[in-house]
Amino acid sequence: MESANAKTSTKTPSYTAEAVDRARSPVPEPTISIQVIERAMRLLDTLAGEAEPMALKDLAQATGLHTSTTHRILNDLVVGRYVERVDSGMYRLGMRLLELGSLVKARLNVRSVALEHMRELHKVTGQTVNLALRQGDEIVYVERAWNEYSGMQVVRAIGGHAPLHLTSSGKLFLSAWDTAQVRAYVLRTGLAANTRNSITRYEDLDRELALVRRHGYARDNEELELGVRCIAVGIHDEGGELVAGLSVSAPADRLHDSWIPVLQEVAGRISVALGYEPMSD
Repeated sequence: MESANAKTSTKTPSYTAEAVDRARSPVPEPTISIQVIERAMRLLDTLAGEAEPMALKDLAQATGLHTSTTHRILNDLVVGRYVERVDSGMYRLGMRLLELGSLVKARLNVRSVALEHMRELHKVTGQTVNLALRQGDEIVYVERAWNEYSGMQVVRAIGGHAPLHLTSSGKLFLSAWDTAQVRAYVLRTGLAANTRNSITRYEDLDRELALVRRHGYARDNEELELGVRCIAVGIHDEGGELVAGLSVSAPADRLHDSWIPVLQEVAGRISVALGYEPMSD
């Protein structure tokens, strides 16, 4: 009888105390697999925690890194402008972090505020409406309102980028710069062309930017993509700074100047929502 019971019984699995502890333990936090990145982030976090610049030896001690390793990584961070070396041989966080932080903040704020207004503008025009921010010498598209009946394919997906001088939104930012800044941009980029309509000479760009300043809006006359034209108006924040360009893109033969007042009104509403106070007459 005992032998029969042994054959038909179900064995209960046994767990060791170690296995139970592993099962109850929280999932480990993900780790950074590239050592130099982890060390660079450690240095940045240490600098962020101090109000005053720090010496090399203090940074090495605070992060637990060898002095030579700390010096090598700091040099790379200085080249990238993530860290600034002050005259006394001390280190502090660099302006590149401020630029990136401002860009992220602007993207989050502008996108959340602008989207409903962009959808309304799309209903009025029936064409693609773009929201673009400046990142260095390029425009980055961060939001879009469109549908398959807009009459054209989406030229630049969200996250796509293009040189400032080839886009209507980019020209808005260039028009806010002084002559020296625009000339420096021309030297850096060489005004590379995308189509036969692209502006490739400083003199032509200067005349174009003068028109942007005079009229308060900018155009892309098939300069980025043949067959596509755009009109853009600027969006400003509470400090009056130009933070984004709002544009309408359409097939070249379907873009209407009658949309400009509506585009300006919508951009104005977005700016006010961001805290901008228009100057009264």
